Amino acid sequence: MPADVFPEVSSTPAAPQEIHNCPNCSHWLPDGTLACPDCQTLTYGVHLSGLAAQAQQMEQQGQWKEARELWQQALQWLPADTRQAVSIQNHVAEIDKRLQAEDDQKARWTKRLGPFAPIALFLIKAKSYLFLLLKFKFLLSFLVYFGLYWALFGWKFAVGFLASLFIHEMGHYITVRRMGLRAELPVFLPGLGAYVRWYGQGVSKENLARIALAGPLYGLGAAVACLLLAFGMHNTLFLVLAYFGAWINLINLAAVLGLDGAQATYALSRLQRGLIAATCVLFFVLSFRGMDSPDNHWVFLIVAGCMVWRLFTNDEPEKPSTRTFAYFQGLVILLGALVVYTLPLMPKGQ
Repeated sequence: MPADVFPEVSSTPAAPQEIHNCPNCSHWLPDGTLACPDCQTLTYGVHLSGLAAQAQQMEQQGQWKEARELWQQALQWLPADTRQAVSIQNHVAEIDKRLQAEDDQKARWTKRLGPFAPIALFLIKAKSYLFLLLKFKFLLSFLVYFGLYWALFGWKFAVGFLASLFIHEMGHYITVRRMGLRAELPVFLPGLGAYVRWYGQGVSKENLARIALAGPLYGLGAAVACLLLAFGMHNTLFLVLAYFGAWINLINLAAVLGLDGAQATYALSRLQRGLIAATCVLFFVLSFRGMDSPDNHWVFLIVAGCMVWRLFTNDEPEKPSTRTFAYFQGLVILLGALVVYTLPLMPKGQ
């Protein structure tokens, strides 16, 4: 990986000097003491933190063997009966399973490829080629997506729609990178949408919700920008883009499958989920204009129904996030208001 995207991990921290006074209570410690007998403070906690940080960074870069070695070094500076040591031992066991699975898969492909196996393994290990392939995947999917919507709706709509979708996905990408985690450029799936693959362990439910809702937030900004351009330039194309942008970002808040709303809901209590569902039902009632009217906003019932279903799933957090609830509810209200406002203004036939 290039250094400006994912900096290489520095060398392993040197072994610390022998410590004879507890870092917390200054109690004198004999040689080899790993935890203070008085306050239970880990003697080499600073060194352990450095090892853990580097091991986690190695994992984010997919360097599992190097990460395992660092975790093994950390065990040398921990009393064997501590919960930290047990946790690391369990984590090392998970890494061993991953490495064994990779070795098994490599063995199967080596058997299948026969004499061509060395060539295939060389290509797999060539990180520069993989990096170029990643960039090519982003560009190729972008062009295919653009070509499809150009053929269906014209190039102007295709440009605007794809730009809105790109802004949505970059909301996820930027938020992940701001958290110091690894993320790949968006991949576009014609007719289905797009996604950003990111890597991280131990992310809290609130931060997971923050990453998920960043897409609809950026998408909301793109839709509002299109609405302002529609008024400023008296251009109906931007009005259409504003409506579809708001609609797509609203449907992304449905708490089902791999949509953004599903990830964010893990941080919400049942009461909070019920309030969001009630808000969606209220929007539907306010926008209802009869069974035969094209102005019925069934998208609100879809989002509400998915959230009602999540009232009965066993994934309520111990500590619900009020911030996530306000974030989620605000997006529902703003995107909902934009959908309700723009649809009656849409040109006939859209």
